[in-house]
Amino acid sequence: MSLLPFPSFLDDVRDKGLKKAIFEGIDETVERLTAGMNVGDIRSALRGDPMRKPDPRLRPHADGFWLHMRPGYFHKDMTGVYPTFRLGWLSTYFVVFETITGVLLMFWYTPSPDIAYGNMLNILSNVPLGQFVRDLHRLGAEAMVLIVALHMMRTWVTGSYKKPRQFTWFTGVILLVITGLLSFTGYLLPWDQLALWAVTIGASMAEATPVIGEQVNLIVRGAPELGANGLLRFYLAHVLLLPIFLFIFTGVHYYKVIIHGHSLPPRLENIGEDTAKRVPLDKRVYFIPDIWTNEIMWVGVTTFIMVVLCVWFYHAPLENHADPLVTPLGTTAPWYFLWIQGALKLGDKFFWGILFPTLAIGVLAVMPYLDVTKSRRYAHRRVSLSIAMALVSFTTILSYMGLPEFAVATSAETEILHEMTMEPAHNHVGPMRTVPFNQAVAGAYTTAQLGAPDPRAAVESFTAQLRAAPFFEVVDGVLITRTEFDALTNRIVTVDHAPAMPSSFRPVPDDAPELLKILREFNAKIMANQDELPNAWGAIIINDIQGNLKRVDMVISWDSVQIEMGQVVRDAQGEPIFEFARDASGEVILDQNGNPVIARRFYTRHFYLHADSAYFRH
Repeated sequence: MSLLPFPSFLDDVRDKGLKKAIFEGIDETVERLTAGMNVGDIRSALRGDPMRKPDPRLRPHADGFWLHMRPGYFHKDMTGVYPTFRLGWLSTYFVVFETITGVLLMFWYTPSPDIAYGNMLNILSNVPLGQFVRDLHRLGAEAMVLIVALHMMRTWVTGSYKKPRQFTWFTGVILLVITGLLSFTGYLLPWDQLALWAVTIGASMAEATPVIGEQVNLIVRGAPELGANGLLRFYLAHVLLLPIFLFIFTGVHYYKVIIHGHSLPPRLENIGEDTAKRVPLDKRVYFIPDIWTNEIMWVGVTTFIMVVLCVWFYHAPLENHADPLVTPLGTTAPWYFLWIQGALKLGDKFFWGILFPTLAIGVLAVMPYLDVTKSRRYAHRRVSLSIAMALVSFTTILSYMGLPEFAVATSAETEILHEMTMEPAHNHVGPMRTVPFNQAVAGAYTTAQLGAPDPRAAVESFTAQLRAAPFFEVVDGVLITRTEFDALTNRIVTVDHAPAMPSSFRPVPDDAPELLKILREFNAKIMANQDELPNAWGAIIINDIQGNLKRVDMVISWDSVQIEMGQVVRDAQGEPIFEFARDASGEVILDQNGNPVIARRFYTRHFYLHADSAYFRH
């Protein structure tokens, strides 16, 4: 009779003894958890001992939930690095990796333009390991796009998309598209300048959709311009909509792999045969324990590599708060969409931005149904392999064309002042911003002092020549007269209620070595662009605004030359052709000797330096 109203552990102890009751209880619990393997089975599997029949190693795959999408055994020739290179496994690893790190970041993030950037700063500074987790998530996203693309290319090269795996390939193309969209939608969430303008470029292609372009643009952005609605939509797509489809198609993809098996290396199968599903007993490598322990090792190795990269080599960039009114210089789409941005430089926005990518993905999706040849041997697939290499080359070339350096003419003076004053971005900052506050001594300093044996005499001579020169100036595109030029220094620094500039230039003080170092770097950049900036000089003008705030103006002045397609126009002798100053009627202005006056251009850029801001060069 039971001691309790129901059978209990005490009854087993009374009937079987304590030791046997404990062992049987543990055995039963383990068998339930593993869906069919008891302690003895696990011990035999790990030791490689003969297994009882039916093989208990296959029960977890048939009866369990977590292993039902993994084959019970693999072909021995598929357990090495070749032919899969572990790319399919790595793709799945990063799906899980990104899910875990993304969920952790969601705890401290709010999808609002007013709060999102502050959340990012909080994650980087106040949340324990916040920057580390963000770096892991961002690096994992970049790696996932690359790994999935390489996995698709490997499948193409080995011909593993052929019958009966056409639909498996099709689901893989869908997963590739979803992966790209996940990275693209996540790109906006930090709500910094890099995110806003990179996504703006990508989303702007929606406007090129025929007939419904405006409606598509509104659906994507939530408004004519990216704002609160757009950020919320990208967030929901990134954390909800796209992950749902990702998990669904990942499941379908794995299911089809189990149904058809991993395709063997092309040389091991007869032409037209598919023997991957029929694995001889002597060629079987069971998932438990061999593949399972091997994958645990790969999880550890891959995670270790990610940790090392994020601790010592990689940090996710975060620029200044997003500003829709200020367009950064050289903005591009994310690197995995550079091929589309490069294609846009070839012509029509609809054809190259909408139709071309759609057709490329479409042809890729149906390729197995077009390539119906039976052989997977490399020697028999020269055309297919040539197309694959051409695709890689074409994509690489288009991606290079998508860089801001290609077919985008940015004037030298704009590049120079952007590099010298750029805000913190990608772990870089403009050199002028790194000058210590106490060395940013108020005054006007010019590159004319550099290289002179007597800097003070050189500066005084330069100032006298400057004020005596009978030329006209073009300041930011506006022509001014000689008398107006005398007031120019005041005009530069009196905006925003700044005080007037000192009446003349002077040498950099001896107690400001960092300022002198930056002036030399400024001069070197100007000298490196003498063709486009002939007879140029630069100046740094510093004014005290308040006790803890200074205004810094950087100036470049040069003789204007004709420029077409980003190149200096030259005469038959190879000399640059100068532009002449003209009056309101368009007539060339002559000096007192009757010679045409060369137009003198002037370009300025300013920023504010705060005593509490301390930027350092990397």
